[in-house]
Amino acid sequence: MRILLWDIDGTLIRSVKTGGYKEYTIPVLEEIFGTSGRLSDMRVSGMTDLQIVYEALGVEGISQEQILARAEVLVSRLTEEARRVTGNGVKFFELLPGVRETLKALAAHPRYESALVTGNIKPMAHLKMELVGLDKFFTLPGAFGDESHNRRDLPARAAQRIREHLQLDLAPEQFIVIGDTPNDIDCARHFGARAVAVGTGRFYTREEIVACGPDALLPDLADTQLVIETLDQF
Repeated sequence: MRILLWDIDGTLIRSVKTGGYKEYTIPVLEEIFGTSGRLSDMRVSGMTDLQIVYEALGVEGISQEQILARAEVLVSRLTEEARRVTGNGVKFFELLPGVRETLKALAAHPRYESALVTGNIKPMAHLKMELVGLDKFFTLPGAFGDESHNRRDLPARAAQRIREHLQLDLAPEQFIVIGDTPNDIDCARHFGARAVAVGTGRFYTREEIVACGPDALLPDLADTQLVIETLDQF
């Protein structure tokens, strides 16, 4: 058995326009904290939502403790605003090439099961998957960006939940992180999982991804057979 731990943004979907995330995040931060700090100038790809908020607001002297004290309302308002801004998702998010076909083939494959490991807060991750019709493919518990500001923590959190859910003693090398950024590769390495990179992110070149040493690099998920052949190596 191999457990596939999927990133979302840049791997499965992307915003139709660059920086779409900021359209619903900046107003919520201003509403709750009175400022969005330096978020408008940040490149946030590969970061957890908590990490983004910490770094955006830290320049304004707002501490991690102050942010965590408002975490519940922050998560609630971000999800509400995202649902309002994105509407039915059609004009806001797009599936990347081959994603639906590949997830469908993997769901039917006896060796693979899938979970989300993403920097998105949990309700945002589920909202995005719902809007693009991918939610049915992720049957295992995952880990999300409202659980830690450090993405390195997330694979181990997901793995523990999956072991308990399946009642199996799965080794780290039975997990494969699939993502588009150096942080996805780094979090896989930190946990001891395999790392498969995809070249569909907006912010990193192929050379930058290769330099991080993934176990495999796919141009995208368009060739379902190639994806499965790549995963079958591990």
